[in-house]
Amino acid sequence: MGKKRIIQKTKEELLKEREKIETALKKEIQPKVPSEQIREGKVFIASSYNNTIITLTDSKGNVLTWVSAGSLGFKGTKKATPFAASKVAEAISQRAWKLGVEKVKVLVKGIGSGRESALRSLANRGLDIISIKDVTPVPHNGCRPPKVRRV
Repeated sequence: MGKKRIIQKTKEELLKEREKIETALKKEIQPKVPSEQIREGKVFIASSYNNTIITLTDSKGNVLTWVSAGSLGFKGTKKATPFAASKVAEAISQRAWKLGVEKVKVLVKGIGSGRESALRSLANRGLDIISIKDVTPVPHNGCRPPKVRRV
């Protein structure tokens, strides 16, 4: 077995490769729809006992971006806290600002502790809230009762 040759790239080749990677990243980050068209959107807040997920969509319902407490680094029971929900709302408002979304309709779903704090954070971060709607599913007649116990 002979010696292995290691090919070293010159500085010019490294710079060209870096430019290719940066342009590819810029293309990925930019929204698929030009930001001039997206001024209004919908924000869906899904707050459960375990997590808070906030999704930003355009007015038609196509998802632009989303953030959850778990994706921000909160683990375990800390994901369901109001503090984590407010951090998620701050992150989604920053992303909305980058995409050019100014006015939002908020749809809140779930019974977690992060509902109100997420909503307050969205309002405090400068998003113009047009409407707030609670879309939590409510059972119309409850669950089916268990079979009668036979002894």
